[in-house]
Formats: sequence, C-alpha cells, structure tokens
Amino acid sequence: MQRRQFLKVAGVGMAASSVAAPAIAQSMPEVKWRLTASWPKSLDTLYGSCEGFAKYVAEATDNKFQVQVFAAGEIVPGLQALDAVENGTVEACHTATYYFIGKDPTWALFCAVPFGLNTRQQNAWFYDGDGMKLMTEFSKKFNAYPLVGGNTGAQMGGWFRKEIKTVEDLKGLKFRIGGWAGKTLEKLGVVPQQLAGGDIYPALEKGTIDAAEWVGPYDDEKLGFYKIAPYYYYPGWWEGGTANHFLINIEKWNALPKNYQAIVTAAAGASNVEQTGRYDARNPGALKRLVAGGAQLRAFSLPIMEACLKASNEVNADASAANPDYKKVWASIESFRNDGYLWWQVAEYGYDSFMIRSRSKA
Repeated sequence: MQRRQFLKVAGVGMAASSVAAPAIAQSMPEVKWRLTASWPKSLDTLYGSCEGFAKYVAEATDNKFQVQVFAAGEIVPGLQALDAVENGTVEACHTATYYFIGKDPTWALFCAVPFGLNTRQQNAWFYDGDGMKLMTEFSKKFNAYPLVGGNTGAQMGGWFRKEIKTVEDLKGLKFRIGGWAGKTLEKLGVVPQQLAGGDIYPALEKGTIDAAEWVGPYDDEKLGFYKIAPYYYYPGWWEGGTANHFLINIEKWNALPKNYQAIVTAAAGASNVEQTGRYDARNPGALKRLVAGGAQLRAFSLPIMEACLKASNEVNADASAANPDYKKVWASIESFRNDGYLWWQVAEYGYDSFMIRSRSKA
C-alpha cells in the first residue's frame, strides 16, 4: 500500500512539473532592448544608472532580458532621446524630461522647475502622491511609459566668467541652462542656451556662452568647467531636486509579461536610489578639490534669489493659463511642496541646521 501511495504521489508530482516547466519558460521569453541615454559615458553617475539598470534586468531574468545601453550620440543625440522612444527607434531611454519643453512645457515639471520640490519631496510626490499617475497619463501623448530612474539632489548654480553681484549683472548673459529655468531667466535679461553635456565645455572655451550650469561638483569636475569660468555659484534654485527617468515605448512596455514589467520597475527603483546616493557620497570630495584648484564659491544674493522667484511665479502663471496639462501638474506640485515644507521646517531643517553649525564639535 505504501508503494502504491508513493507512486501515486510521484505521478501527480511529475504531471505537475510537466505543466509547470513550459509555463515558466513561457513567462521568461528572450527579450532584447536598446536604451539610448542623454549622457556621455564619462558621466559615470548618470550613464552608470543606465548600466546598473541593464545589469539588474539581466540578472533577474537569468540573462533572458537583455538591455543594450548606448551613450548620447551613438544612436541619436542626447536631446532626441524621447523622439527615439516615441517613433520606436529604441525601446527605452534614460533622460531628463525638461529637455523636451519644446514639445510641451509640462515635461519640465516631472524633472525640475525653479523653486519646485527637493529630492525627497520629488520621490514622495512620485511614489506616494499624484506624481507618477499624472506623468503616466501625460506620457501617453508621446507613446511613452515613464519610470523614475534617478535624482541628482539639489544642484549648483553654475560656472561664470565674471561675478554676478546684482540682478543687473544678469542682463545679456549667455548662459547654458537646461529646461524651464531659461524662461525665468529670460525675464531678467539672460539669453539661455540649451546644450547637451558634452557640448558645454567647447562652447565655454570658445566664448559662445558666458556661463554654464550642469549638475554639481562631481560631474562638473569631470567636465572641467573650473578651468575656464572660475566663479562657482549656489544654490541652483532652478533644480532643488532633479528627477531623471526611464521612458519606455508604450507598445514595448505593454508587450512585456507582468513579471518582466515588475523586474523593470524594480531595476528603475534601484537606479533611482543609487544615483542620489552616489552624488551625495561623491560631491563633498569633489567640491574640496575644485576649491583647492581655484574655484571661487559664491552665493547668489538674496535680491537675486527674490527676483528669480518673482519671475518664476510669473512664468508658472502664464504657462498654467495657456496649458491645461501644465496647470494641473503644477497645482499638484505647488500644493505638495507647501505641505512638505511644513514638515521640513520642523524636522529636516531643524536637524540639519544644528548639525551644520556643530560640525566642528561633532
């Protein structure tokens, strides 16, 4: 009887395995994607997020799902990453969506806007507020599905050939600045220039531009701006937190099995956390080296900050009046920001202010 029972159970087990194996195989198909980045390979924080993403996806699928990563310019220029996703040239890209304000200024709101959310607030808005819901809805217009894929943290105010002491000093300044901030600075007489990362140094060197901002000390040191423009200003009020994203062709996304979608989402989330961590770890040492090498730190004056805030409010009001999508997303950000700073004022700011004052004692 025991032998019969064993054979009966074993038979059921073999039958089950014969069904399960093909089912597992079917849920792990061979998939090959191409991902174009908006960054050169030299920026290991930004481009490194793409490489990390591809590595996680491959390892989680036993190499069944391969994502080949291309730097800016290898398939399309960095500022054309969304076009490549939209028309199916590539399956995905990694980018800063404020590059695409020429298509619709609403794109800037999901990346960085003057006096917007800081990094922690952005993540909170995306993951637990209305951020991803609004972005997913908006991205459909461009045949794309978005995933948060990194954040640089608060950025620096950029490199200038001359000191900027007053609002008047901004007039006529040819300033490489990405995204929506150029609209704000235009109101103060600046002539904004949008250039991809690899094109900034040559433009500064030739005098085509007078100043440039990129990210912060670690990336800026790699790009060498301090050799040409010694005045390093802060804070980058236009990028209190800069969210980068993976944008995926929506048909390719919908064609993935659910388990692959979950793996891609998790890989993007890991890249999101890692990118901020890398910047926070690497910026302090880079800032020390830059100052030792001759960079002169300068803070934007309070009158300049207040003039920029006023101009930014005007830009947001104008854009909201002209664009329903912009109005809806900006209203969500503004409300989330104002509530967020109630908490920040109590906890984060209170703690950080004390610790900054107490560094020599700690």
